[in-house]
Amino acid sequence: MSTALPDPEYDHAFYDGVPAKRLFAWLVDVLLVTVITFLMGLLTLSVLWWIWPLTFIAVSFFYRAGSIAAWSATPGMQLMNIELRNSMGGRFSGGEAVLHTLAFMVATGFVILQIISIVMMVMGSRHQGLHDLLIGSAAINRPR
Repeated sequence: MSTALPDPEYDHAFYDGVPAKRLFAWLVDVLLVTVITFLMGLLTLSVLWWIWPLTFIAVSFFYRAGSIAAWSATPGMQLMNIELRNSMGGRFSGGEAVLHTLAFMVATGFVILQIISIVMMVMGSRHQGLHDLLIGSAAINRPR
């Protein structure tokens, strides 16, 4: 498959430290989604707490898809100075953000797929997870 992503052999600075940054970005994002979900429960006088898992999944989907569509990165990724790039090397469009988020959420919903994705992120030259490889994207260090 042809790609315009930076070559990890020649442009290794784009991929240095990305797996660890993705982990910390994910932790920040999960914390933010948890806080948002909790606040939504408060605002609805605890009604949404009765359906916490569904609320958490919905908030997570809109949080990720919306922020990736706007900035090609979630707030956690921005904090860690990484961003997602599509197979053409450009920032994500709205449709790509939704597709990436959907693929990410499916992969995180199944233990085997998540383990495969983590191993791929750690071992691969572009540090792509299963969901990244599926749509041809990669997380890179934000260019200066």
